[in-house]
Order: sequence, then C-alpha cells, then structure tokens
Amino acid sequence: MKEQVITFKVDRDLQEALSLIPNKSEFIRNSILESLGNKCPLCSGSGILSEAQKLHLEKFMKHHHVEKCTECDQIHIRCEYE
Repeated sequence: MKEQVITFKVDRDLQEALSLIPNKSEFIRNSILESLGNKCPLCSGSGILSEAQKLHLEKFMKHHHVEKCTECDQIHIRCEYE
C-alpha cells in the first residue's frame, strides 16, 4: 500500500511538545493507531516481539492458526476448538 502524506494544524504548545520528539511521524502514526484501537495487543504496534512474547505466542499457536476470512478477506486467528 502506497503511503500518503497528511498534514494538520496544531497550536503552539503542541508544536513545541512535538518538536522534542525525535521521530515525530512514527509517534503520530502510533498515537493515531492506538486511538483508533488498531494497535496489536501483543507487540503494542512495534512489529517486534520480545523473546518472552515469542514463547507465549508459540504456546498459544499450538491450538490456534492464522487464516483468511472468507467473508471479509482479512487475516485473523482462529481457535481450533471453535
């Protein structure tokens, strides 16, 4: 998916606060996704699992699998006991 550039206005206080953040784009993207409820609950939107998280996921995946929904065409996790 091609990235899009979006601009928006902020007041001076917010602009000054944002100027202190090293990677403003990443911070803003993550903040918006979190506000929309689209952040991965496992990696918190980082895209990277810690070794401990990876072990928990491997245990979880013993009884779950990733599949594509035939209705919405999106990838999701299904429990084998459903």
